[in-house]
Amino acid sequence: MTPWVRASLRDLGTVGTDLLVVGGGITGAGIARDAALRGIAVTLVEARDFGSGTSSRSSRLIHGGLRYLEQGRLRLVLESLRERAVLLRLAPHLVRPLSFVLPFFRGERVPGWKARLGLTLYDLLAGRGNVRRHQTLGKRGLLEIEPLLRDRGLTGGALYHDAQCDDARLTLATARGAAAAGARLASYTRVLALRFQGPRVAGARLRDELTGEETDLTARLVVNATGPWCDTLRRLEDSTAAPLLRPTKGCHLVVPRARIGNRHAVIFTSPLDGRVLFILPWGEWTYVGTTDTDADPDPDAVVVEPADVVYLLRSANALFPTAHLAEADVVATWAGLRPLLAADPGVPASGRSREHRIVTGPGGMLTIAGGKLTTFRVMAREVVDRVARLLGRSASAGRALSGQVPLPGGEARVLDGFRAAGLELGLPATSVDYLVGQYGAEIPAIYALCRQRPELKEPLHPEHPAIAAQVSFAVQRELACTAEDILARRTRLALETSDHGEAARGSVERLLEAERRLS
Repeated sequence: MTPWVRASLRDLGTVGTDLLVVGGGITGAGIARDAALRGIAVTLVEARDFGSGTSSRSSRLIHGGLRYLEQGRLRLVLESLRERAVLLRLAPHLVRPLSFVLPFFRGERVPGWKARLGLTLYDLLAGRGNVRRHQTLGKRGLLEIEPLLRDRGLTGGALYHDAQCDDARLTLATARGAAAAGARLASYTRVLALRFQGPRVAGARLRDELTGEETDLTARLVVNATGPWCDTLRRLEDSTAAPLLRPTKGCHLVVPRARIGNRHAVIFTSPLDGRVLFILPWGEWTYVGTTDTDADPDPDAVVVEPADVVYLLRSANALFPTAHLAEADVVATWAGLRPLLAADPGVPASGRSREHRIVTGPGGMLTIAGGKLTTFRVMAREVVDRVARLLGRSASAGRALSGQVPLPGGEARVLDGFRAAGLELGLPATSVDYLVGQYGAEIPAIYALCRQRPELKEPLHPEHPAIAAQVSFAVQRELACTAEDILARRTRLALETSDHGEAARGSVERLLEAERRLS
């Protein structure tokens, strides 16, 4: 079996594994990669597509969390800033520096002097891994770089720097990095029940969601990395288990960037309720988020409500008063549940901890709960340290590799040299730039497909730079199984076109079927 082939139930059922990781979001993928790099036999199963849950519905930020400084969570900020530097190095095509404007307004809860002090501390905590030191600006200077900001009550602001990522592709790259290190990966593979050997969890009953087949997988250890679903899996081990999570809902909406006119990312507090929000550039689009409210605990039921849209639009219009955004301007939305640790019921949603916790169940299953996208590698390392000890291995052996081995496509830090080859193929410059940003050092494989089959140079959608070769690549190397995998997570056509990618669906389905026949 090559590293890029989805493991079948026949593969999984015939051979046991040292470690079964349940959950193919960023945390589970990170655990599988870390374990495989240490030489542990690991199998990663996901009930749907990799990254299809919270890990493709975030704010797409790799950041220290400036707002956590005010809450006194210095350790979390320091850890996050260190990880930001690591991820910028491991996947420079997917994690890129992003400049943020932080405006200061008269009468706000956090005065300008306190924000400036926080930014200075933020730079100091980042140390040598800092993207760039922040700059403090007066009102005139701030309006020069972000001229459409509301000037009423504006006293000045600052320009600081964090990083932005494609969260779905970062999750996928991490899962593929696990496969390249020897892990077995199976998407669309659901855990129906846990298997026990005496009182101990010793594997799981699995079902292939695409074929309906079932099998048993024996494992020495099982890790529950299912994010918002973790309490559901824990109750398969112990039906009386008290909830670890009190999730909150985060909603985002996408509008044409020209409608707002923002030149940078902007962090601000909503005048409606004082919650911290972002206005974030994404090519020709801008997305606004995020809400942070208590939610129905069923992760499968989370949706963007009309009230969420109104709240985000009103908040954005208050900051950019000439935008006059209305519901008709919203091209797409997404919502996900943050798997936050349960806290005192009196703690507001936005004040709950983003830290994580590892819990051992009565049957020995390890559950990782909480955390944030930026620190997924730290969470994975702590879980695998414990796994290694339980398996009788040295916890330190191979530990550093997860911070040294680039993710697929991250092998080259400078990508400009890949542009010429794409232009020579006759691809539009917009498509070349887009493809280099998606695939990094793997872009020669996309070009090779175009040379072998010139029809794969054709665009998938009239509004988007994606090309047909990406569908072939997604099936051959990126574990895509359905058209939705490609439209929603491999290309983002579902979020970056006015018809949610529908004009491309027919082509994607035909190419997907052709690849299945070839395989």
